[in-house]
Amino acid sequence: MLSYFIQLMNDMKIRTKLILSFVVVVFVPVSIVSIFLTGELRKFAFNNALEQAYQNVDRVKKRSTEVLNVSDDLSYRLSYDERLKNLANRQYESVYDVFVAYRAYPDLQQAKQMYKEISNIRFYSENQTMLNNWEFIYPEEEIRQAEWYVRAQENIGVIHWDYIVDERDGKHYLSLIKGVDLGSKDNRGVLVINVNTGMLNTILNQESFYTIIADSKNNIVAANRPDLYGRTLSEIHDDSGAVYQPSGSYEAVIDREASKVLIEPLNPEMGQNSLRIISIFSIDSIVAEANRINRLVMTVIIISLVLAVLLIYSFSSLISNRLLRLSKHITKVGTGNLAVAMEIDGKDEIGQLSRQFNSMVGSINELMNEVQESNLQKRRLEQKQSEIKFKMMASQINPHFLFNALEAIRMEAHLKGEREIARIVRLLGKMMRSNLEVGSGKTTIKDEIEMVRCYLDVQKFRYEDRLKYELEVDPDAEPVRIPPLIIQPLVENAVIHGMDHKEDGTFIRVRVTAQRGMILVVTEDNGAGITPERLEMIHSFLNESDEHEGGRIGLRNVHVRLQLTYGPESGLAIYSEPGEGTRIEFSIPTGGEIDD
Repeated sequence: MLSYFIQLMNDMKIRTKLILSFVVVVFVPVSIVSIFLTGELRKFAFNNALEQAYQNVDRVKKRSTEVLNVSDDLSYRLSYDERLKNLANRQYESVYDVFVAYRAYPDLQQAKQMYKEISNIRFYSENQTMLNNWEFIYPEEEIRQAEWYVRAQENIGVIHWDYIVDERDGKHYLSLIKGVDLGSKDNRGVLVINVNTGMLNTILNQESFYTIIADSKNNIVAANRPDLYGRTLSEIHDDSGAVYQPSGSYEAVIDREASKVLIEPLNPEMGQNSLRIISIFSIDSIVAEANRINRLVMTVIIISLVLAVLLIYSFSSLISNRLLRLSKHITKVGTGNLAVAMEIDGKDEIGQLSRQFNSMVGSINELMNEVQESNLQKRRLEQKQSEIKFKMMASQINPHFLFNALEAIRMEAHLKGEREIARIVRLLGKMMRSNLEVGSGKTTIKDEIEMVRCYLDVQKFRYEDRLKYELEVDPDAEPVRIPPLIIQPLVENAVIHGMDHKEDGTFIRVRVTAQRGMILVVTEDNGAGITPERLEMIHSFLNESDEHEGGRIGLRNVHVRLQLTYGPESGLAIYSEPGEGTRIEFSIPTGGEIDD
């Protein structure tokens, strides 16, 4: 085992040995200490935050209790107020008597004005002679059957807290509910005091943690998040159910975050109807400061380690500099740079290897120059051959169109006047002039389409109403330069073969569109179409490498010129079905020349 380790160390490079020794002696101990200190710091921050959370909950409890005690004290005074009992027990003979009695007892109104902790006060009495003025209310059947009303009637003098609706505005309020003895078993009143929920929300809004107050029915009566006002604890996504516990400290996943939940009863003496304060805080937010310090410490440690590695790297470079220079030159040659010349002093094995390397690079460089010269001559020859072939193919114009056009003009001269003949002769002259200018090399799509228009007008002169056409050209495509006589042969093919066996005429459409850096040219006709066998033969003919006499010279001419100019993917695509017409299309890049 020891010999194997020694052999392994001997096989390592000097730089690797130095770095490995640094890792073993420095990096590992520093990493262990850093991990330990980081964990302790995180634990310390978590405990401090937890203690702060308990203090916050206790502060909320004290301030909320002060708000609730106002309602408690007021309910005590009102429940023993003889004037209130006399007002509720008296049988009134007229509305005026009720009005006078209400006016003589302004205590409820004054209490609302005096205590900002109270939102509303109402007293339910089953005295049918009293009037409903939202302070004194005769309970309807729905109110009498409500749980909170029945409980108050059955437990005279006992305070209950509930989250109920105020009939005045239809909103829910945390309310103190207390049954009041009016003198007999069958004559009892119910006092309801609404707590100012806004004050409770204000108290909670001063807390940084997620804090709510809930009742025994899990209604959220106050919160420091507006989206939870009037909701229930079910709106809080807690699969563990910690928020439903009466008190204690729990760990749970709240809204997909690991969190700590603190629950403190707000009024333990109120039994089952007691309120509780729930404080929820994310563990990540608790240890955020500790994590920041940890990151700072780790940054300092990493920088120190990097500096140490750089120093070790520098020392190792002084030792292995000659080998590194040799390795770099070999890498340069591997990437294709044969112009390097290595100069290494010394007559040892490294110096001898460098001289042999220089000799080998020189031989390879000479061989590469010979290969490049041979390839250059081959490319020039292929380019010349392509140019000659292109010029020869561009000159292949089928002359039968000119013959047919002149024959049509001759026949029309006997039947029509000179004006129409003059127009056709002008179009023919324009086309002949364009054909003579083909040798210029390139034309624009606009000029090519104009030539197509002239051709179709002449053919329409020949076939009259049997031929109809439509030209759609994208304005963005008009200035793009293309080889001449690219679109016209496709239209000629559509006219000649589209008119076959079509007594009712042929419709031809040419569309040129520019999109996504490409020009798409489509010619369509509603002619007799092509059988699948014939279409397969045409495709085979277009892709043949050798020329043949006869056949579809126009289509193959266009197909080969497109491939020579723009590449194999820019050739013609032909789609046709018998009786459904024919569509020929090709696409070319817009990155070519643009006519200014």
